[in-house]
Amino acid sequence: MQHDEFIGQVQNRAHLSSRGDAEVATRATLETLAERLAGDEPLNAAAQLPKGIADYLQHEYAGMGTRFSLDEFFQRVSQREGVELPNAVHHARVVIEVLREAISSGEIDDIRSQLPSEYDPLFEAGSQGRMRVNN
Repeated sequence: MQHDEFIGQVQNRAHLSSRGDAEVATRATLETLAERLAGDEPLNAAAQLPKGIADYLQHEYAGMGTRFSLDEFFQRVSQREGVELPNAVHHARVVIEVLREAISSGEIDDIRSQLPSEYDPLFEAGSQGRMRVNN
């Protein structure tokens, strides 16, 4: 999958008004995911993605394995993306859905093996990426 196709898929599926918005949603989601993963896992996933998209998995905090809940994952995406939490949840789900199509199933399995089961809805096709944030 090429960069433009990845971003186009995110834009279309998330019903975003511009490619720029899709780029921001993709960056926010993948940077947050990269922080949550440990070791070389972000780099392994990035190796299967086009430049630009791969860069989002290779920032300075990538591979740190910072532990945070799914709720906090969505909150971090929301802050990075600069959108309300419900929109960030939807956008993150879409980005992960496109990511699942862009990299091998083995790599997705490796990513999921590092995450607690509460992250499962984020990766399940047709899921609503249920948000369990208590305000």
